[in-house]
Amino acid sequence: MHETDLRIREPEANPHTPAESDSSSFAERPGQAYQARWQRVMDCVALKQPDRMPTALFMMFWPAKYGGISFREQMYDQDKLCEITVALTQDLDPDLCSPSPLITGFGSLLDATGYRQIEWPGHGVADDRPFQYLDREYMTADEYDEFLFDPTGFYYAKYLPRVAEAFEGSEGIASIVGASYFDVIYNSAAFADPRLQASMARLAGAGREAGKLFACTGKLMGQLAAMGYPSGIGGFAIGPYDNMGDYFRGATAMMKDLYRRPDKVLEVLDKMKTLSLRRLAMQKPMMGSPIVFIPVHWAPDAFMSQKQFERFWWPSFRELLLGVIDLGLIPMPLWEADCTKRLETIRDVPPGKCIYWFERTDMVKAHEVLGDVVALRGGMHPSVMTMGTPDDVDAAVKHLVDNIWNKGGKLILDTAFGIPDETPVENARAMYRAARKYA
Repeated sequence: MHETDLRIREPEANPHTPAESDSSSFAERPGQAYQARWQRVMDCVALKQPDRMPTALFMMFWPAKYGGISFREQMYDQDKLCEITVALTQDLDPDLCSPSPLITGFGSLLDATGYRQIEWPGHGVADDRPFQYLDREYMTADEYDEFLFDPTGFYYAKYLPRVAEAFEGSEGIASIVGASYFDVIYNSAAFADPRLQASMARLAGAGREAGKLFACTGKLMGQLAAMGYPSGIGGFAIGPYDNMGDYFRGATAMMKDLYRRPDKVLEVLDKMKTLSLRRLAMQKPMMGSPIVFIPVHWAPDAFMSQKQFERFWWPSFRELLLGVIDLGLIPMPLWEADCTKRLETIRDVPPGKCIYWFERTDMVKAHEVLGDVVALRGGMHPSVMTMGTPDDVDAAVKHLVDNIWNKGGKLILDTAFGIPDETPVENARAMYRAARKYA
């Protein structure tokens, strides 16, 4: 066990004070500390000047380092992960906290579904290695039309059995699509298939595991809210191109499709955008925060030309952002790698409605181009956090304050893609401490 004290202090008992933001309906506001932190972030989103620079906390497997457990333990012991999350949140004292079980606490659910798209600690990779995505073709080139004609049927007949063992045998459900009148009841015969019954039984078990995961996360976030910490993530979405390129066609096949079947790509991206917005609309009543996390994988400068970006990537993604905003939510893309060449293009969103989180993009340049349109998040380079000293971290924060915050930038300080797994605890403390010292 790391020497860090994991004891939980009592939450503040301040009276409820309604937030002055459009997002006040998303969570109970239990006290003044919560209100102050949430308003600080919402002021940044609205491009207003808050009382000080807010900070956010996101992490993958860093809780394991903080609490002295293995990555495998973090994925399977939800109670321990929640205990560590509460302790490190109090220790670092950010303005936005993180629903850690939903990010790295779902090992039992992976087992229950027989999930095939990643390898995870103790299941394909060592106990102290992060999970790894398996890039494969989960939809073949000749299946575009099938997906476009009937996404639901394609999911049950082909896609879901390919990505998770629990769906093997569920193909018969696809035969019901299009049935009507007596044909509806005749098609109930599909549910007598032993393979489908076995699939339904396994999925019921997976559903119970998912329920445990959501209950655990809800309890944690309620505890953190009572202590004054709002959630930095309420919903989750994937950009249309990234969804198809990562989880359906695979990286190589998707890039070939841009040349071999560009019209089909554009058609399927529009479909993916619509499906994503429909899921978010269904999830909205259950969200504890209006912030929608959208990890971005294929936008970086090195992955495709600017011409391809403007034709294939950005239009459907922009429509997704606008759809999220129309739902009364706050889109928060995490622009991975370096997206500096994309900055002028991605300006084209309504001002004061989004958070743009950057991993390796030049943050000063991002402020210059985007500062009057979106709030920024991030700024701390992984190499400083993992290999620098606390003094180096302090200096890096001061650089961001001097060159962005003190020049009117609305920056929510965070690390590039959450606190890197290898980050010394003292470096993490130095980052949050410096934020309060300089801004």
